[in-house]
Amino acid sequence: MSAPAQRQPKVTEREARQVAEAARQQDWHKPSFAKELFLGRFRLDLIHPHPLPADEDVRRGEAFLAKLRAFCATQVDGARIEREARIPDETIRGLKALGALGMKIDPKYGGLGLTQLYYNRALALVGSVSPALGALLSAHQSIGVPQPLKLFGTQEQKDAFLPRLARSDISAFLLTEPDVGSDPARLATTAVPDDSDGEDTYVLDGVKLWTTNGVIADLLVVMARVPASEGHRGGITAFVVEGDAPGITVEHRNAFMGLRGLENGVTRLHRVRVPAANRIGPEGAGLKIALTTLNTGRLSLPAACAGAGKWCLKIAREWAAEREQWGKPVARHEAVGTKISFIAATAFALEAVVDLASQMADEDRNDIRIEAALAKLYGSEMAWRIADELVQIRGGRGYETAESLAARGERAVPAEQVLRDLRINRIFEGSTEIMHLLIAREAVDAHLAVAGELIDPDTALADKAKAGVRAGGFYARWLPKLVAGQGQLPGAYGEFGELATHLRYIERTSRKLARSTFYAMSRWQGKMELKQAFLGRIVDIGAELFAMSAVCVRAELLRTTGSHGREAHQLADAFCRQARLRIAELFGRLWANTDDLDRHVVDGVLAGSYTWLEEGVLDPSGDGPWIADTTPGPSAKENVHRKIT
Repeated sequence: MSAPAQRQPKVTEREARQVAEAARQQDWHKPSFAKELFLGRFRLDLIHPHPLPADEDVRRGEAFLAKLRAFCATQVDGARIEREARIPDETIRGLKALGALGMKIDPKYGGLGLTQLYYNRALALVGSVSPALGALLSAHQSIGVPQPLKLFGTQEQKDAFLPRLARSDISAFLLTEPDVGSDPARLATTAVPDDSDGEDTYVLDGVKLWTTNGVIADLLVVMARVPASEGHRGGITAFVVEGDAPGITVEHRNAFMGLRGLENGVTRLHRVRVPAANRIGPEGAGLKIALTTLNTGRLSLPAACAGAGKWCLKIAREWAAEREQWGKPVARHEAVGTKISFIAATAFALEAVVDLASQMADEDRNDIRIEAALAKLYGSEMAWRIADELVQIRGGRGYETAESLAARGERAVPAEQVLRDLRINRIFEGSTEIMHLLIAREAVDAHLAVAGELIDPDTALADKAKAGVRAGGFYARWLPKLVAGQGQLPGAYGEFGELATHLRYIERTSRKLARSTFYAMSRWQGKMELKQAFLGRIVDIGAELFAMSAVCVRAELLRTTGSHGREAHQLADAFCRQARLRIAELFGRLWANTDDLDRHVVDGVLAGSYTWLEEGVLDPSGDGPWIADTTPGPSAKENVHRKIT
């Protein structure tokens, strides 16, 4: 059977949005703290008292962390991974022997059955030694084959694949293509049904890019488009594919500015036959499966970011106390001290956010899709700032590589490497810009549910009238509640001591945020989805409020359990005061900004009006197309796949 001619699907902006909307989880069956926060309702009861793991989960988790810590301290050479840009096979074999591939897999399939909380703590620990190694474990379990099978797989699929994934087989997730990133409506890889050999089979053709773990993967989750036909609904569909199946070629191992040991590549699929039994879920459910998997899968990134924040704090403390300038340690100079305060307070916040979101995921009492997305957004952005400030505190030594420092007799501190390694977190598993839009869509879901047809220009007049009645009833009940609340009562949240003032601020500000969102919807109506800069600021305010909430609840937990409670309250107070300054700036920029002017400048840039400004330099970029050719067909390149046994 010959593969059909593969052309990049042509889709309009509206069609692309419809595909993304159809992949969303439409209903809210459980409460959501973050959703309520965006609606102006501060539901502290959903996160306080801080949820805690069960005793048995703690025992199991701490026992594994002790083994993992010993392994990382004695068997993982992070400098070697950075130097050779490759994770040694013996390191991966050691992780397999520890059971690290099966941290999240149920013990009945040979896994460790760790909670999300302890899984994330394990990733933070591994990532502190080698971020590339942390990325390998995360890609395998957070977005690779195990999680989709856990949520959507048949019992036969779980029995067949999970034991392998728990102990020996590494998995990868293949969605992105050279010309398809955050817009999956243009997905070009096809999965054509074929029963010519008497078996129910799909034939896959296409090229996948940035396949983390793809270079060494034994099993793949591949997203491919099934053409609609008689008996086939069609649509983007998820498949489990053997990594060494005939027709699969890893054509290239990619190299990056950071995460230099990352086993990430370009994978070509040419007439790859996949049994229908390996399809995850029904046809057309691939994107929904991917997005649902990421509800908790995204928490692995902020876990790594929290770990990086802890390390940066340690280095900043040790260096700023040791280094003297003008007669005193540099930490005692205010210009440096403010940076250290920011690092300490924000490191505390990153851990508070990821631990709270992780424990909420484990309890499964709340819908955490917004909380996980906020944790990813906030963690990736703030960890990058922390690392940048550390490099600045270290000065020239921050810019110098650890290898060079060691060669001239100084401590090999990889500050510049951490900065490079963290940069990707603002891009993959949803760039900051995409996360802003994703979170904004979920945050305004209640509004769109009652008023969506009212602001949709394509809605019929009769339907608009019905929507108007629904919206009138909703807003008549909702808007009055945004006028006053507990945040205006001087004694509210008194059990939090000096942090009560910040909780009152969160309550007041959540109502202000909801009022601002409503005003913007009233002003721009259906055009609000185009106001991406405005929506980004709305989301960033919500992220700061969520982080403040997590910090206060965590500090109070530590106080009541007698574990560094006084110090935790001090860090929480510092973080909240810093966050309030950032929030004030964001509110100011909601309405006083250069967004309209920026659009005019962009028009000029694209029209070539400013090409004169580009004169006087040479472009060292090489030749070649901006986007590689993805014409289907057999591979003409060597297969660089590496199997680790």
